[in-house]
Formats: sequence, structure tokens, C-alpha cells
Amino acid sequence: MQDRSRKATRLGALAYTAISLAVALAFYLVATALGKYTSTAVFGGTAWVFLLTMIVTMPTVTPWVKSRLNGTDRA
Repeated sequence: MQDRSRKATRLGALAYTAISLAVALAFYLVATALGKYTSTAVFGGTAWVFLLTMIVTMPTVTPWVKSRLNGTDRA
């Protein structure tokens, strides 16, 4: 049981980190494509979006991954 929990935690961490990186990259690309913002604003915004996305996805993705690995997810 301990091994399954560790695996779920690692998979969850990989998933929410990947989601956060993808959202931050999307923000960076849009902000850069618009060209209205300074590089400081773009990089600061990208870091801010990454951190906020981590905060939001961390407590939601990890339990979802654990339930999927335990076979208790009904969706």
C-alpha cells in the first residue's frame, strides 16, 4: 500500500507540474506575441501564473491520481 501511495504522489506531482508549465508557457507565448509588455512584466507574469497554477492544481490533481490508481474513480 505504501508503494502505491508513493507512486500516486509522484505521478500527481509530475501531472500538476506539467499542467503548470503548459499554462505558464501559454501565458508567455501570448504575452510575447502581443508585444506590448516589457520583458520584466512577461517573465514576472509567467512566474506568477506558474505559481498560481501549482497552488490550484496541487490539491486537486493528487487525490484524483490516487483515486484512479486505487480504482475508486467512477468517471
